[in-house]
Amino acid sequence: VQLQASGGGSVQAGNSLRLSCDASGLTFEDYAIGWFRQAPGKEREGISCVSSVGSRTYYSPMATSRFTIVRDNARKMVHLDMKNLRPEDTAVYRCAALWLTANPDNLLSLILQHADFWGQGTLVTVSS
Repeated sequence: VQLQASGGGSVQAGNSLRLSCDASGLTFEDYAIGWFRQAPGKEREGISCVSSVGSRTYYSPMATSRFTIVRDNARKMVHLDMKNLRPEDTAVYRCAALWLTANPDNLLSLILQHADFWGQGTLVTVSS
């Protein structure tokens, strides 16, 4: 199983980026996929996730207005569209997968705590 995160880079504040999580080696349709980030000296935090059932989307409060998660089962990919980036968005972003065919309200924290697979990180640097 491999989760490949890509799309990070260095941008100026106010710009946008699309991160992609490319999954292989798993029955993608049965997995909830989440995006997480970790800034230097800070704990890992959940950003957004999408369920396996009906592609229900979840957002943390910080992501609600600027980030959009998109699931593409045909390509086994999940994208995170980020707009109006801020310097405080600077972090290593990772995707994770949890086998779960349900839509619990706490899905984002479930993935964070119990993910079956984690991808490597992609660095996002936002300068002011």
